[in-house]
Amino acid sequence: MLQCSFRHFFVLVISLSTAPAQPVKRLYLANDDHTDYMWSGNEVQYDSAFVKMLDYYLDQIDATQSNPPDFQARFNCDGSYWLRVYEKYRSPAQFNRLISRIRSGHISSPLNTLADTYGAQPTEAVIRGMYYPGKLERRFKLQFPLAVCMEDQTLPLGLSSLWAGSGAKYSWRGVCGCATKISAVSLEHRRHQLYRYQGLDSAGVIMKWYNRNTNRVIPLGGYAECKTERKPVDAARDMAVVVAELDALCDTISSRASYPFNVAGAFGYGWDDLDTYVSPAFIAAAQSTTTASRRVRVSNEQDFFEDVARSYPSPPSESVSYGNEWDLYAASINETSANVRRATEKLRSAEALASVASLDDAHFADQLATARDLACESFGLYWEHDLTADGNTISKSERAAWQIKIQQQITSYIDSLFNRSRRALAHQLKKGDNPRFYVFNPLSWSRSDLADLLYDGPYPMKVIDLVSGREVASQLIAKGNRKFLRIHVENVPPIGYTVFEIRNGEPSSLPLAGRVTGEILRTPGYRIRLSPSGAITEIYDSVANGRPLVGPLDHRYVNDLGTDKLNDGQPVVVENAGPVSVTLKAVSRNPIKHTVRLTVFAHNRRIEIEDSIQQNFGNLNSWSFSFNLKGQTTRHEELGAILTAKKESRGGHYASQNARYDWQTFNHFADLSEPGYGITLSNMDCSFFKLGKSSVDSLWEQSPQLNALAGGQVDSLMGISNQNGQSNFYYQFALTTHQSDFNAASAMRFSLEHQNPLVTGMLTGGRSAKSSISFSLLTINNPDVLLWSVKPSEEGMENGLITRFWNMKNEPVQPVIRLYRPIKGAWKTTHIETNKILLNPVKGALPVDFNGNQINTFRILIEDLKK
Repeated sequence: MLQCSFRHFFVLVISLSTAPAQPVKRLYLANDDHTDYMWSGNEVQYDSAFVKMLDYYLDQIDATQSNPPDFQARFNCDGSYWLRVYEKYRSPAQFNRLISRIRSGHISSPLNTLADTYGAQPTEAVIRGMYYPGKLERRFKLQFPLAVCMEDQTLPLGLSSLWAGSGAKYSWRGVCGCATKISAVSLEHRRHQLYRYQGLDSAGVIMKWYNRNTNRVIPLGGYAECKTERKPVDAARDMAVVVAELDALCDTISSRASYPFNVAGAFGYGWDDLDTYVSPAFIAAAQSTTTASRRVRVSNEQDFFEDVARSYPSPPSESVSYGNEWDLYAASINETSANVRRATEKLRSAEALASVASLDDAHFADQLATARDLACESFGLYWEHDLTADGNTISKSERAAWQIKIQQQITSYIDSLFNRSRRALAHQLKKGDNPRFYVFNPLSWSRSDLADLLYDGPYPMKVIDLVSGREVASQLIAKGNRKFLRIHVENVPPIGYTVFEIRNGEPSSLPLAGRVTGEILRTPGYRIRLSPSGAITEIYDSVANGRPLVGPLDHRYVNDLGTDKLNDGQPVVVENAGPVSVTLKAVSRNPIKHTVRLTVFAHNRRIEIEDSIQQNFGNLNSWSFSFNLKGQTTRHEELGAILTAKKESRGGHYASQNARYDWQTFNHFADLSEPGYGITLSNMDCSFFKLGKSSVDSLWEQSPQLNALAGGQVDSLMGISNQNGQSNFYYQFALTTHQSDFNAASAMRFSLEHQNPLVTGMLTGGRSAKSSISFSLLTINNPDVLLWSVKPSEEGMENGLITRFWNMKNEPVQPVIRLYRPIKGAWKTTHIETNKILLNPVKGALPVDFNGNQINTFRILIEDLKK
């Protein structure tokens, strides 16, 4: 017996000495309030709560600064709006105190304004919503490495690239698990809980997104992970439970561990409360639960990720989209959301005009600086996640009124900048003996397109291109109660203008852009039938040997709002006709009152469709586009990425699990292509589309039918009821065909041309004004790299021209940027304009590098500006 006991003891000792040792675990507890803006209180109440909480936590930080580092007070704002409000309502000295605690690592803030949903946002709107922390970075020499998207169950793919391009390195997700059609089982079993959230450009952030376990009321994987009950009696004791869960989560021993890391964190405490004051509990929890085998730290979140980056430099990665859920509520006030989308697009032209006008007057728009900052703030507020509109104290009508106010702050600034810039450029160009006007191209390639000039002068007349000396095709058209002179122009230079002159005389006799016979419109490129209901029942592509494009599916055609009688409507009429364009109009009350205008052009294969609804509605409505395609693949712009609308298991970009598939993000375009042939559909006003009969759990990726969401409450009662009473809605689409495989750059160029019309302005400059009749600000020599925005620096034109480009190609490219004069200096910056890398121009040009699918932003310095 004695011998046997010794033998067993010896084996036990040997086995213990050879077993893998579990290193000391590092656990992080991070405190934040989780802002449900306009949900538990109104604007005044939230702004007051932000300021009071920051005062409290700053005092707590001061009071514990002699503690060991792990046990010092820290606090995490969950949006840069906290900092903005504090700066607004506190003294400069108090704000500097806050900044010093951000610098010391005791206060953190993400780049995002508040907790937004992102699926409905245009790409540029996401970036502008982060501009305030960009200014703080430059003003105080700070960095904001965090960005978050909270509570909603879904997440877009391209957001990772936009965050990384703006300077973020880290993010964490906690979802509600409420108001969702994604199952609890799905949320409880994610593929990765700590991973690299990576975009198609290979940039991304380290993401903490835990399985949402259901073993307590408020779980890990939620948005208040440090809390287990809604109203805990003892917060420190409550957090001890959380520490035990984190300890159990860390498992570097088991071969099939779901979390094979020795670093774990629980973030968030505020849940749905208006305010949170629990600093001592965090310190007490960290002190009481720290042992020889685990270190527990009061965290600023950033320290957790820095530990992860050091300890696990190669985490698994994900590059998938999880679709849309709470994002969809923007469609419940579709016309208000569409106004923001239109303004975002108009910003491109406004800033391009401002860039050119600033060359002669760098300060002409200085008076708009306050409105500009408010507009950027509003971009970060409009898609705040509580557009669920089911708040504790805020009614749906109050929420809708707030959304409209935020929208107006965006649109009023952009309209003002556009109008002021257009007038400034007109004043800088010398007028002639005959009336002259410029045609301005806000895009980065030479354009031949139509241009409309508001006109009440004599007619007939003719229009001369002063560069070529030739007459251009022209006609008068009516839009509403206003008359416009519409012309076709050739080769308007990139980010530049050409000057035209109006002269007396009969214009040259030219054939009409299309021939109309009843409901049928014929052009050299197409034969189209517009039914009285507004549905397009026939499109034949003459370039493709008369190929029919309309393929009715479930009794729905192209641009079909859901009529059950194709001929139910007023007779189709010709509204405008001339050598530049022809427009047909259909008016119907089936299924609701709406008007359709279809326009074709003599020199352009674009078919433009303007839809309007003149009736309030509470149900879900969509414009269907049913195409005659077989085996096609649908691709679309999400945000910061061009996605293939298939599950990843079938070569697409949609996650095969944990995702929602019924409505895809609809930014500039969707393209449905077979090998060697396809259709591009440009969209300006709708935020989402559905493929065929896609459902929450099923993506109909093979369907040739696209349904553009006109508006409505997608999920039950969430969002704003009955479109907030709105009874006028406007939608703009355009389509074209291509006799080639899908090309992202071509699809985007088509859509940008449709959505960014050439700008016109009558010349008003006096004798000292410029006599220039043509000008181009910049060019880039790769057709796959498109200028996304050009603008004066936020700190003024003296600090450079900010240019953002998007490489639409899947492969790396090395294009060259040239300005109208030699480039003397340049920086690669973040998207929010903070300098990163000094660049070296070569012989006055700027060679730059892009990864595949990458968006890059550059600061280009211009010398000898006129003050």
